[in-house]
Amino acid sequence: MLNNKNILVTGGTGSFGKKFIEMTFKRYNPNKIIVYSRDEFKQDVLKKDITLKNPEILNNIRFFIGDVRDRERLYRAFKGVDYVIHAAAMKQVPACEYNPFEAIKTNIHGAQNVIDAALDCGVKKVVALSTDKAVNPINLYGGTKLVSDKLFISANAYSGNGGTIFSVVRYGNVAGSRGSVIPFFKDLIDKGVKEMPITDFKMTRFWITLDQGVELVYKALEEAIGGETYISKIPSFKIVDLAKAMLDDCVLKEVGIREGEKIHEIMVTKDDSRFTFEFDRHFIITPHFNWWKNSKNMIENGKNVKSGFEYTSGGNNEWLDVDNLRRELKRNGFI
Repeated sequence: MLNNKNILVTGGTGSFGKKFIEMTFKRYNPNKIIVYSRDEFKQDVLKKDITLKNPEILNNIRFFIGDVRDRERLYRAFKGVDYVIHAAAMKQVPACEYNPFEAIKTNIHGAQNVIDAALDCGVKKVVALSTDKAVNPINLYGGTKLVSDKLFISANAYSGNGGTIFSVVRYGNVAGSRGSVIPFFKDLIDKGVKEMPITDFKMTRFWITLDQGVELVYKALEEAIGGETYISKIPSFKIVDLAKAMLDDCVLKEVGIREGEKIHEIMVTKDDSRFTFEFDRHFIITPHFNWWKNSKNMIENGKNVKSGFEYTSGGNNEWLDVDNLRRELKRNGFI
């Protein structure tokens, strides 16, 4: 699928971008991957890391300084690109709350710039990374990502037959990624702290690794026909169990929920159930537009979920207990 192709990753120096580069060069033989991001220091760190670990792929990587807010720079970067993975975003909830206009410029205006550049430069497919926080959003980050998702889905109405195909992949906090709870707990444990702060003892999350996140993007790149939202079927876990899995004799302290934080992650709402199809390992939410219904593009090999169905980390059928979490943590090198 990606052999001899040109792929651009916005926000390519983040956790996802690094894993995407690693997995793509192991599985495919791309012509080049373009890392598009605004931080020259992180690009330099990534380049040095690749030089140490995989120097043979350096000739097939381009480091492109640019911001998704900058339309002209995006147009320059998108020339000759076959596939775009849009991972750039302002993601920290408190930062978005305190700097709302900056979040809007990056997450909404930036998304529109990516769409326009892809349409005008003849990009074949665009996959945009979403978040559980875009579902029933209670903070500005979630609100901007909801708008971003809508923009990418609606963009298919403008691309026409044979034009750019846009789709979305949605998942929650990735295990071990920057800013997630695992490195936070690990830092406390390394400092000798025995008391683990838990915002709410009832809190649950989905378990998804970076590898699984990249696999979901591959699926969207391969299968999407325009407007779908892909969601992995993955196990849930309790935050209190995660703390116990990382430190046997830890003391748990409930410290109160943070601003903009949810008790459970939500991936599919009851209202979306009418448009959601279930597969063996994932769900697909189809667009709510007439152009989708009239397009003869039908979801095959999937079944409609029941009306009123919702997919949340608190109401999941598959769970990781303390022992299973410890095994997953060891298998992924987190402990």
